[in-house]
Amino acid sequence: MKQYNTIKTTYPDALLLFRVGDFYETFGEDAVKASRILGIILTNRNNGGERTELAGFPHHSLNTYLPKLVKAGQRVAICDQLEDPKQTKTIVKRGVTELVTPGVA
Repeated sequence: MKQYNTIKTTYPDALLLFRVGDFYETFGEDAVKASRILGIILTNRNNGGERTELAGFPHHSLNTYLPKLVKAGQRVAICDQLEDPKQTKTIVKRGVTELVTPGVA
């Protein structure tokens, strides 16, 4: 979650889609918004003793869900894995590869 929080701090006004393996995941308030807008399940995960909201979808469904978020007026930051997880023994490097706003979608 530290990596997520660092990236989210850079894009505080955007809904952050955070790539984790084969899924884009959202956390906290972003997860609540994504769940409501997209009609996907809102769950939670243990984060260092605290519960954090979580909602996500398979990465191959991005072209289905992204337009719905933008149409709902959301600014969306897409954060991808920048290296192959199989090639590292540490946390996978991630970064925002696209920022989509209602004005440019």
